[in-house]
Amino acid sequence: MSLVTRRNFVKSAAAAGLAMPALGGRALAAEPLKIAFIYLGPIGDFGWTWAHNKGRLAVEEALKGKVKTTYVENVKEDASAIPILKDLAQQGNKLIFTTSYGYMDQTVEVAKQFPDVKFEHATGYKTLPNLGVYNSRFYQGRAVEGTIAGHMSKSGVIGYLGSYKVPEVVMGVNSFTLAAQAVNPKITTKLVMIDSWFDPAKEAAAVQTLINLGCDVIAQHTDSPAGLQVCEQRKAWCFGQGADMHKFAPKTQLTAIEDIWGPYYISRAKAVLDGTWKSEDTWWGMKEGTVVMSPFAPFMPADVKAAAEKIIASTKDGSFDVFTGEIRDQSGAVKVAKGERMPDKDLAVMDWYVQGVQS
Repeated sequence: MSLVTRRNFVKSAAAAGLAMPALGGRALAAEPLKIAFIYLGPIGDFGWTWAHNKGRLAVEEALKGKVKTTYVENVKEDASAIPILKDLAQQGNKLIFTTSYGYMDQTVEVAKQFPDVKFEHATGYKTLPNLGVYNSRFYQGRAVEGTIAGHMSKSGVIGYLGSYKVPEVVMGVNSFTLAAQAVNPKITTKLVMIDSWFDPAKEAAAVQTLINLGCDVIAQHTDSPAGLQVCEQRKAWCFGQGADMHKFAPKTQLTAIEDIWGPYYISRAKAVLDGTWKSEDTWWGMKEGTVVMSPFAPFMPADVKAAAEKIIASTKDGSFDVFTGEIRDQSGAVKVAKGERMPDKDLAVMDWYVQGVQS
């Protein structure tokens, strides 16, 4: 072999050697990001879990080829969630969303054990370097519903079907009541909690109770459409939860709060992909598009629709906040002074009901 030939051989070998790790790097970069979600209910609940799963599908559509998602549904909000989360982490998922408040401590525990995995917990407040939290200002939609309820109620008694006494639900009850009272100061809200997010039988029974107690407009903070079906049968005005449920109550649903999670999930997946992800405390709402009201019922009076649209517009531009004082609790004690807005740090841990809520 001549000197020139040997030199060319060495150059070729070196080039090939350098190309191999580069090729390996490209192959590694092409590996899709594995993302997992845990849901408290079935994806067919037509409410909360259904909306989160729509967000997951939006991620797959927006980031085709770059991500691979999976989910586990009907995960209880207790210690049994821990082995499920560990298994998802061990399967190579590098971004895991836990989509309900009751997973908070379990998410914290598992996140500490898998520091190289990014976790995101919905509606909670505990963070770590690899654990962020996210929420949506559902209470802004409750203010729209409360405004409508204040106009539509003839009895002056409205109802609220709740799940658990957690800040998200308490905020909803209070926002609904305060907005209704802004229309009719004498209005009262009867509250029934069923200690479950998804239990169609309990939801239906609770709505029957609320109607029997004189409620002629009912909002819900549970996930199935069972309560709306009762309202349809008994001709009580109602609102969908998490998604547009008008097909279950076409004659009585006035509107619904739609949870739009896709934009947030896409943004966080992109952040992991481009290496910019960091633990954050995110609270989006109407302005950012995570809280959307479904189309108003065609039979809603024009003045009521106008009042609701005004709340939406002023919420988006920041000129209205339902938690602006004076606000009193059930005992009559002033919790928010006149003209003051309740800060997020207090909203996030709200555990008391406003005056006029009968629980």
